[in-house]
Amino acid sequence: MPEQINVDLDALLSELDLTAKDEFASKPIVEEWTEGFDVSNLPIEARRWVKVPDLVAVVADLRNSTHLGTGKHAASTASIYQAATGGVVSTYNRFGADFIAIQGDGAFALFSGERRYERAICAGVTVKTFSERHLIPRLEAKWTAHAEGHPTGFKVGVASGRALVKRVGTPRNLSEQEPVWAGTPVNFATKAAQQADRHELIVTGSVWDRIEKNDFLSLTCPCGDGPHSTLWDDVTVEKIPEANAERQGRLLRSSWCVIHGEEYVAAILGGETKREDAQNARSALQKASFSNALQLTASQKRKNLRDRRQGLR
Repeated sequence: MPEQINVDLDALLSELDLTAKDEFASKPIVEEWTEGFDVSNLPIEARRWVKVPDLVAVVADLRNSTHLGTGKHAASTASIYQAATGGVVSTYNRFGADFIAIQGDGAFALFSGERRYERAICAGVTVKTFSERHLIPRLEAKWTAHAEGHPTGFKVGVASGRALVKRVGTPRNLSEQEPVWAGTPVNFATKAAQQADRHELIVTGSVWDRIEKNDFLSLTCPCGDGPHSTLWDDVTVEKIPEANAERQGRLLRSSWCVIHGEEYVAAILGGETKREDAQNARSALQKASFSNALQLTASQKRKNLRDRRQGLR
């Protein structure tokens, strides 16, 4: 029998109310993020937060995971979760994520510092490539019952923005301590992932602003009759408020090319942005961007916001 737990509800609520009162009585300390900062060094009890001026979040969510079940197929379900989540976490690690957290049937990662957008996008595309090319074919070949009627696979969302971080939890008990990331990056990346279908990746507006001019990320490879400017589709992330220009994003259905993928990843991580074979496709993408009034207006709003935050206007 479990140990009897006795709770004085009135006393507990009074204690929580006093804590909230003390918290609201004065402002906490907010420090600037520095390169190489370790979240685990944040104290639990001290009212100290760290402000990250620009953070990129990648969220991977397993579609139809609720239909996997844990009844008579418990062992196979456990195997699926292990392979899926383990693959995502390994991918985030390989691309230098600053923080990784597992959330049930998926995981999210946060990227800061140099080439954070490039590393985050490469991680997101690699997750969807792993899902489509390796994970799900193996799953469906071994467990046909899991695939019938409820196809699964990872959906990926990427978003960026400012954030505040602090460790919260029970002092002196590491198992009950977790960092809290306050802000839009994780929230909006989650909304983008929820809207995507399996093997799709959706980026919010500011992420697209940062990768649009990178030929290795925004244009197709030369395979077939490429390169083309049709790699990404316009998408509205419906769960992001209408007044927020981040909701005008882009959707990617393609994965890394088996021929050019490794080459492109190396180029992206190395800081390259231009391809000699992509001049015509690049011009077509620029022309399409200027002709899309909705996307153009949202892009200008995001630029104005960035300028205001930097004190330029």
